[in-house]
Amino acid sequence: MERFVVTAPPARNRSKTALYVTPLDRVTEFGGELHEDGGKLFCTSCNVVLNHVRKSAISDHLKSKTHTKRKAEFEEQNVRKKQRPLTASLQCNSTAQTEKVSVIQDFVKMCLEANIPLEKADHPAVRAFLTRHVKNGGAIPKSDQLRRAYLPDGYENENQLLNSQDC
Repeated sequence: MERFVVTAPPARNRSKTALYVTPLDRVTEFGGELHEDGGKLFCTSCNVVLNHVRKSAISDHLKSKTHTKRKAEFEEQNVRKKQRPLTASLQCNSTAQTEKVSVIQDFVKMCLEANIPLEKADHPAVRAFLTRHVKNGGAIPKSDQLRRAYLPDGYENENQLLNSQDC
């Protein structure tokens, strides 16, 4: 009698989405046409974010006319333009930003060594001189921000120098 046991058909309300698929899995599956950045799946030639959960959405995009057109344009240019997520763009430190921080730290160090109060940086004549004659001099903040943000760094650096000289 065991042969005649009727089993219930599988439930049809199950979602057809892949539960544990990451964008990196889809990149390895589809090859060089896709790339992952910041947990998102991008089409390299179209610079479009794709849904990495549904495989059909990716294959439909790769078969679309717009993709084939953009892929042809992309191969003509031979330049890889990858779209970056906003968080990666905001975290990027350019040379101008690092140079700005360097100028501010040097200014604070100069004021400390010459025994010049940081409040003198707020004087209009000093501001005009800095913007006119010092590269990135206009980026030097007011005295209260110098005291809060950059003075502790200068203090720690000098303290480490004194400790290293004592040894």
